[in-house]
Parts: sequence; C-alpha cells; structure tokens
Amino acid sequence: MSSNDTPIGAHPDMLGGIPDPEDTDYFVAPYDDGVSFDELPDSAPKERFRLSLTGWIGAIIVIFWVLIALFGSWIAPWGENDLPFPDDYSEFQTPREGAWLGTDVEDRDILSRIVYGAGRTIGISFAATVLAYVIGVILGIGAAVSGPKVDMVMSRINDAFLSLPTIMLGLVVVAAIGSSIPVLICTAGLIYATVVFRLARALGQEIMVMDFVEAAKARGEGRWWIITREIWPNAAMPLITDFGLRLIYVILFISSLSFLGLGVQPPQADWGSMVRENLGALQYGESIIPVLAPAFAIATLTVAINLVVDDVSAQAGGRLSKRL
Repeated sequence: MSSNDTPIGAHPDMLGGIPDPEDTDYFVAPYDDGVSFDELPDSAPKERFRLSLTGWIGAIIVIFWVLIALFGSWIAPWGENDLPFPDDYSEFQTPREGAWLGTDVEDRDILSRIVYGAGRTIGISFAATVLAYVIGVILGIGAAVSGPKVDMVMSRINDAFLSLPTIMLGLVVVAAIGSSIPVLICTAGLIYATVVFRLARALGQEIMVMDFVEAAKARGEGRWWIITREIWPNAAMPLITDFGLRLIYVILFISSLSFLGLGVQPPQADWGSMVRENLGALQYGESIIPVLAPAFAIATLTVAINLVVDDVSAQAGGRLSKRL
C-alpha cells in the first residue's frame, strides 16, 4: 500500500500493525491482548431510591389513612349518623364498648364519623390538588414556552391572585356561591393553581435554556414536541414531589373552611367540622376525645405526608426545596 492509499484518519505508522514506542516520536499507549473494554458500563449505575426510617413511618401512616378513606363505609362500626346508644342518649359520652372513642355532641359514634370523615377530607383535598396541578402546570409551562409578552401578562395576573390570603379568598367565594363539595374542590383547586403555576413556570424557564432544548430548536422541533419530550420529563419529578406538599396545604385549607362553618355541611362528617361541632366538650363534656380525635387525624395525615415529601426531596439532593 502506497502513501496515497493511506486510509483517512489513520497514521502511517499504524498500517503495519502496532508500532514500537521506541521507533516513534509520539506517544503510543501500551497494548495488551488481555485488556478489554467490553466490561465497562455505558453510564454510571443509577442509585436506587430508598426511603429512610422516617420516610417509611410517614408512608405507612399515609397508606393507613388512604385505606380508611377508600373502605371506611365497610369497616365503620356504625353508620355516619347512627346513635350507638339510643336508649341512653347523652352527649360527649366517655369511651366504652360499642363506642370505642365515645360519642359527640349528638351522641353519634366518634370512631365511625372519623372513618367516614376521612373519605371526604382526603377525597376533596386530593381532587382539589389534582385540579390545581392540571391548571397550574398547563398554564405555567405554557407561559414558559410562550413569548415574553404572554409570559408577563400571565405572570402579573397570577401574582395578583397570589397576593390575596387563601383563607380570605376561600371564605369570600364560598360565602358568595354557597358551600358544596364541587364548590370546595373548584375553589381550592383554583386558589392553589396559582402556586403550581409559579413552580411550573420556573421549572419550564430553567429547562428552556438547557443545551438539549436549544439543540431541539435547531433541529426545527415544535413547541409541543419540546414540551412533551424535553420539558415534562425533566420537570416531572419536582412537580410530583411538590404535589404531596401542596396536598398538605389543601387539607388544612379544607379543614379550616369546615371549622369556620363554610366547608362540608352537617350532618356529613368531615374532620374540620367535627372539631367545630364538638368544641363544647372542652368546657362541659365528660370527654375531650370528640375534639382531639379529628384534630389528631388531621395532624397525623399532614405530618406523615410531610415526612414522605422531605425524604423524597432529600433523595433528590434538596433541589426541590431550593425551587420552593
């Protein structure tokens, strides 16, 4: 083979085999037939996600309340408004057989109403949080990929709603329209969609300046392709983690409205309304369990969700807390 037949990219000294390092004026890496690069991994091994002890405790408590919410009507010892002792009517009775947590102001079984109330409190809060994310994520990412004028208008409108206290805004809306479960879901969903909008917009703007998005734009990819293939896969984990945190706020919001008398209306059971109905037990009741039991249920659920969210955020290196 002549010098003119040298393959493109090949050094002339390599055409006759592996050159001797002493006969060359450039460095040649030592070669060994026993060395193979086939066993090297293509990428660094991915770490498996593992919950810590506190994360597992929180997850178990959350699963417990979710099961109660789903199957409460089948496992409750009494009906939602049944009187366990119709021949011995007395409000705020102490725990005894047949009413393991005692009775409330209407002599109804506290345990049964806690079980029924779990379905409404968790169900309404979960539906409202899903609604908030559907609206907030669509509008937030839409603002991030739109032009600066559209982004500015949407952001200023969102800031105007964010400046209003959530409880006050909820009270005004529910008092004007009336209290019902659909109204509560829509009110909480629209109020907390503003917070989700801010997070989704921040994530979208952060991802839009990445090199892989610029490469997609250079290839001529459309906005929908960029949103579904580039932005959403990279923003999904922070948004899913924030979903749990937002659920906590919605639970407290719905419970606060019920405590103020504008949430779930009696005789339907709800944890917030149960606290309000049984406040008299703190003054003249034989037992304070009618007040403590629903408050304890709200506290355990929200704290448990927070434990799981904190653990997931810590596994992600704390990036979520920095964005929030």
